[in-house]
Amino acid sequence: MSTPSQSPRAPGVSDYLAVERTFLAWIRTGLAFMGFGFVVARFGLFLQRLALLEPQFKETSHGLSIWFGTVMILMGVGMNGFAAWHHVRTVRQLNRGEATFAQPSNGAVAAALILAVVGLGLAIYLISV
Repeated sequence: MSTPSQSPRAPGVSDYLAVERTFLAWIRTGLAFMGFGFVVARFGLFLQRLALLEPQFKETSHGLSIWFGTVMILMGVGMNGFAAWHHVRTVRQLNRGEATFAQPSNGAVAAALILAVVGLGLAIYLISV
C-alpha cells in the first residue's frame, strides 16, 4: 500500500507492453463479436435456402438471426472503437506519469454485462423456436 508521501514509480517498458496486450485482447474480442455475428446472420439465410432445396425441411426461422447477427457485428465495431480510445488514453496517462489503476475497467464490465444480456436473449430465442 502506498502512502501519500511516496511518489508513484515511473512507467517502464513492461507497463507499455501490458497496455499493448490489453489493447490486442480487446481487438481480438471485437473481431470475435463481428465474426460470430456474421455467422449468426448468415445462418438464417442458410435455413431459407435449405427450405427451398429440400421441400420436406420445415423452416421455423423468424428472421431474428439477421437482427441478432447485425447487433453483434455492431457491438464488435463499437468494442474496437472503445479499445482504440481507451488505449490512446492509457498510453497518454503513462507518458504523463498519471497512471493509477485502482478502479475496475468500465469497458470490461460493460462488455461482460452486454454479453450476458445477448446470451440470455439468444437462449430465450432458441428455446422459443
